[in-house]
Amino acid sequence: MKLTLLITALLLLSLSLSAQKPAVPEYAAVDKKALQLPDSLTRNTKSIASYINANFITDKDKVRAIFIWAASNIQYDIENMYAINFYEPLEDKISKPLKTRKGICENYAALFNDICTKSGIKSYVIEGYTKQNGFTNYIPHAWCAARVDTTWFMFDPTWGSGYVNNGKFYKKLNNDYYKVNPSKLIKSHMPFDYLWQFLYYPLTSQEFYDGKIQPNKAKPFFNFPDSIVAYEGLNKIDQFKASARRIEKNGIKNAMIFDRLNHIRMDIEYENNLLANKKIDAENVRQSTIIDLYNSAVVDYNVGINGFNKFIEYRNKQFTPVKPDNEIQAMLDEPVNKLKEARKKLNEIVNPDSKMANLILQLTNSMNDVDKQVQEQQDWLKLYFSKGKMMRKSMFSKYTWFGVPLN
Repeated sequence: MKLTLLITALLLLSLSLSAQKPAVPEYAAVDKKALQLPDSLTRNTKSIASYINANFITDKDKVRAIFIWAASNIQYDIENMYAINFYEPLEDKISKPLKTRKGICENYAALFNDICTKSGIKSYVIEGYTKQNGFTNYIPHAWCAARVDTTWFMFDPTWGSGYVNNGKFYKKLNNDYYKVNPSKLIKSHMPFDYLWQFLYYPLTSQEFYDGKIQPNKAKPFFNFPDSIVAYEGLNKIDQFKASARRIEKNGIKNAMIFDRLNHIRMDIEYENNLLANKKIDAENVRQSTIIDLYNSAVVDYNVGINGFNKFIEYRNKQFTPVKPDNEIQAMLDEPVNKLKEARKKLNEIVNPDSKMANLILQLTNSMNDVDKQVQEQQDWLKLYFSKGKMMRKSMFSKYTWFGVPLN
């Protein structure tokens, strides 16, 4: 089973009971429509996204509808907050909150991200750690980034859905975690990989601990939009390697970062092994295809040779019993077509090993020899058909060449 991100736990962290933003009037109509989404359409994200696309036009309205639906309909799963399955497939992380209407932060984030993607909105799940009331939490967390029109914003549907206090979850929409500017969310949310800070002057781990969140323009400029495009163009292994380099560069400040880095290295090893096995499997498939093509070419060659031999026998019997000219021509055309098919299949074989290359050469030489004999018969038959009945009888002479089929 593929290793997913092996994180100690991705949990909703207890939020303070400070005043939260009231509902935003500009979203009232969108929220109302989003919350009218029928339960019958909530069994999978494809149906949810179809509803979103059918009822909302702009990215701004779509992303709001997705956020408000997820934050309003999914309860934080207090009972299972520590029951994390690190090997859980992404599909299960998404389907679980849809079935049970419960989840932890990785479920909220995966669900929000998948609906966004299927609604045509570019989105990512971000994993890292957080800070509240000046203290860095010791449990990892997951949230999202989404591009609304041309601008990246941050979304935390978990924290936006409510808060935990004294072991109990209180559902209360919090718009503080909706469509947040990256430079603001960095006060409390620190990605493991600084690429996902979406900042031109990303914070180091130490700066996050020290609360130094103001851009330090003395640092080298980090063009994160171009870096994301470059990241997307990498294969999975190189993505992991690039992420590991950035994590190391930014400082391994706590055990969460250390664990994340180790798990990325495990992912790299896993993907390398998977790639090696795929190469072996691909080579086996290629060799099998070559053998199948060669064997099929031999069958066509043998059918062609046998048909050609029958034509020669029929010619040596001076075309008796009598057949129409078109049937006589077909007796020659049919084996010729089979020989052509055999040659076509040999031409489809690319980079055979030395043993197969030798077999192909032998068969090709045999076909070249047959082609000469076939052409001779084609020329003779054309001349034969041009003659009258009496002249045709004088054209027959014994023809002694016979092709030998391959074993």
